[in-house]
Amino acid sequence: MGKLAQRRGAEVSGRLVSSAKSWLSWSAVDRTSALLPVNAVEGIQQISPVDASAEYLRYLRSAWDQEHPDAPFTDQEILVTVPASFDAIARELTGRAAEAAGYRNLTMLEEPQAAFYAWLERHSDWRERVQEGDLVLVIDIGGGTTDFTLIAVTAKAGQLELERLAVGEHILLGGDNVDLALAHAVAAELSAKGTKLDKFQMQALWNHCRLAKEKLLDPATTASEVPVTLLGKGSSLIGGSIKTSLRREQLEQVLEGFLPLVPSSEMPQALRRSGLQEIGLPYASDPAITRHLAQFLRQKASATEAGTVRRGPSGLACPTHILFNGGVLHAPFVRQRILDVLNGWLTEEGFRAVQPLAGEDLMQAVARGAAYYGAARHGKGVRIRGGIARSYYVGIETAMPAVPGIPAPLKALAVAQFGMDEGTSVRIPDREFGLIVGEPAEFRFFSSTRRKDDAPGVLIEDLDGDLEELSPVEVKLTSEQGSGLVPVSFETVITETGMLELWSVARDGRRWKLEFNVRATT
Repeated sequence: MGKLAQRRGAEVSGRLVSSAKSWLSWSAVDRTSALLPVNAVEGIQQISPVDASAEYLRYLRSAWDQEHPDAPFTDQEILVTVPASFDAIARELTGRAAEAAGYRNLTMLEEPQAAFYAWLERHSDWRERVQEGDLVLVIDIGGGTTDFTLIAVTAKAGQLELERLAVGEHILLGGDNVDLALAHAVAAELSAKGTKLDKFQMQALWNHCRLAKEKLLDPATTASEVPVTLLGKGSSLIGGSIKTSLRREQLEQVLEGFLPLVPSSEMPQALRRSGLQEIGLPYASDPAITRHLAQFLRQKASATEAGTVRRGPSGLACPTHILFNGGVLHAPFVRQRILDVLNGWLTEEGFRAVQPLAGEDLMQAVARGAAYYGAARHGKGVRIRGGIARSYYVGIETAMPAVPGIPAPLKALAVAQFGMDEGTSVRIPDREFGLIVGEPAEFRFFSSTRRKDDAPGVLIEDLDGDLEELSPVEVKLTSEQGSGLVPVSFETVITETGMLELWSVARDGRRWKLEFNVRATT
């Protein structure tokens, strides 16, 4: 069905909804409003990124139920993968789309981690392929985004373990950018021959170049070029069709522009932007993936990774192994260029060349890895650890008579302890506090890298220098029973995607959620 949608989309580009997942992560627009397709032809009803996501999730559910009538989809444990750099709102909207599609028992997992789980599933002897102190770099170049992840090989009680240490920032740079660059290259050749394309033909060419690129990148093909046909205009719709082709040398030349040979000290370039722009996705201003990789490997070490990540004299994180994922990396040229750049950096830092981890389908790895992770959650596989780097606290205002000029003292309740693993939760049922609902309120949070022994439920009276205050959360929590003070206890959840969810649970079962990111990012 996906292949059919690709072909049909190239034919009717003005009706094609694309990059819905990237639009889910774009905070400058209302992601629940009807804005896709962005360049819709007149008369086409647009839909929101959330609705678009729900549509293809709904299709997957229907396909499952048709193939497995004796095992209904709603009875299954569902894993949905998202980019590692998705923010809290993008994850929340993904969950909303899944709920609208009828998904239950839902767990989200980062795509680079899923790709690594697929490698684990294929290699039961993984402990013989890596050793303590190794550092695995996962590079995932998808259709719309590029994700980086670092996974360390550690040891506990003599057994090797895996720990996810860091993920990169959200980079809207991937196969879509390559496709557009190819379309411009082909359009320039047509223009030189006297054929000018309008915006709709250019959109169609963009989609045709995507299909042609995938054919040329297919390891099974030996073709040196792929034909491309564009429909004409008006009454010459068929007879005036434009025939051209995408050549392999064009593809490699364009890819080289995305993977320049740069030193590890060269960071992404911030270009001067026009004061007025069309509303669109915040694509990376610098298309050089290798510069973004250098920036990721030079990010400051967090408290937990400081003694785990091996770094060179310049501070560059120096991986021992690399795992590729994503359709663009089908191309041997792309994989080899990344290896050449990375190995050049490692040589300068005094380390040996990185070792590729092979043996997985670049297109199916995320799906297979998600299924493996589902089994691992039930003790049937290896889980990647990702313990939080700090202890976290929520501020509790002391009950006392009001005094002019003197605010009520604040205490700090520990809600998550240093090292708490992602994918786990803890109840704090023995303490109750009053939660303000039905009116705007400010919630203050604190963290500490020093106080590692404060178990959830510990109440700190003196907010000394060991606690660092985070940005406050201002929110109005709603209740059908009106406003006021509701006695609640707390439940803390650290999700697989690195979010701390603090649930306030009332005696009658009502629940309210506050959340923020505890993940080390660029």
